[in-house]
Amino acid sequence: MSLEPQSRAQRKLIAAARLSAAHLPPALPPAWFVTDPARTPDPAAIASGLPAGFGVIYRHFGAADREGVAQTLAWICARRGLAFLVAADPALAANVGADGVHWPFRLRHEARRWQTRFALQTVSAHSGRELQRAAGLPVDAVLLSTVFASRSASAGTAMGALRFRQLVRDAGLTVYALGGVTPENAGAIAGTAGFAAVDGMAGFRPEIRT
Repeated sequence: MSLEPQSRAQRKLIAAARLSAAHLPPALPPAWFVTDPARTPDPAAIASGLPAGFGVIYRHFGAADREGVAQTLAWICARRGLAFLVAADPALAANVGADGVHWPFRLRHEARRWQTRFALQTVSAHSGRELQRAAGLPVDAVLLSTVFASRSASAGTAMGALRFRQLVRDAGLTVYALGGVTPENAGAIAGTAGFAAVDGMAGFRPEIRT
């Protein structure tokens, strides 16, 4: 039994991820699915269709069902060979056996406290200045936004692929593009960095062939 991409859009993301993998440490996935309670209300369905080697960042924003959702995602990720991070909640990450924690920039210093507890830690950055400030943190990668125009309510002005690539080259860090990443534009940054997406991963569904 195997899982196959269902669409041209999925094949584009997988091709971009293969390019990204060449610029990332082997322990890191080339692409992250970032959950959002409003925009991806069924994250388990998407996680179940992700290609092996991708990763999931679970953001619960205090949802009442976070423990159950995290447990389900942890099980799917372990079964499917996906990296799994819980955002801003190290206790929940530890409880469900996640690989680590993703930190918002405002909580970036928490990474020092938890650096020996988890295999992976990432942090958000929203500008070149924040990217530079992340350089001294004990994290494995930085998710830099906003790269492309995004419908997220918190998204800033898109910096574009060219500016993103310049920032990555200057930073000397492992970076993922976040914000408006889609199958159509992921290739524009895949030659420099990894990528992370919310809506851009929403088309993944498992297609089972026996």
